[in-house]
Amino acid sequence: MKALLLCGLLALALGAPAGSTGASRCAPTRADQLGPFYEPGAPVRSKVGSGYVLRGRALTTNCRGIPRARVELWLVNPQGEYDDAHRATLFTRRDGSYRFESNRPIGYSGRPPHVHVRVRARGFRTLVTQHYPRGGRTSAVLNLVLRRA
Repeated sequence: MKALLLCGLLALALGAPAGSTGASRCAPTRADQLGPFYEPGAPVRSKVGSGYVLRGRALTTNCRGIPRARVELWLVNPQGEYDDAHRATLFTRRDGSYRFESNRPIGYSGRPPHVHVRVRARGFRTLVTQHYPRGGRTSAVLNLVLRRA
């Protein structure tokens, strides 16, 4: 039992992806609502504001990075409204990593603060999910684990 705990802590310290196990398996990211405000064709950019950084990796269920995955992100502006200035498309690096900077997400109309995420990669199912920031934090890691098509 102590050895298993030690292996888990070592994996976290070395940056193993969230959801990974000793058997090199990553649990697929939980799907969430696309929402009514999705618009295709967001400009390619990785920054739509400042104050909050979301980073992570697009991964296979075997915890391997997925290069050139198309990641679309959108969130409300500081006034709680969706606009084109807060939509972005980016592509993951060779190791599957990405970094997105925005204003700190805020809640609106009874919804908690969130960032919408849509990920597509050749040979994988499209993933639609949302990231819910923890209170007071200025950054987070969101690994996006995709299932094979």
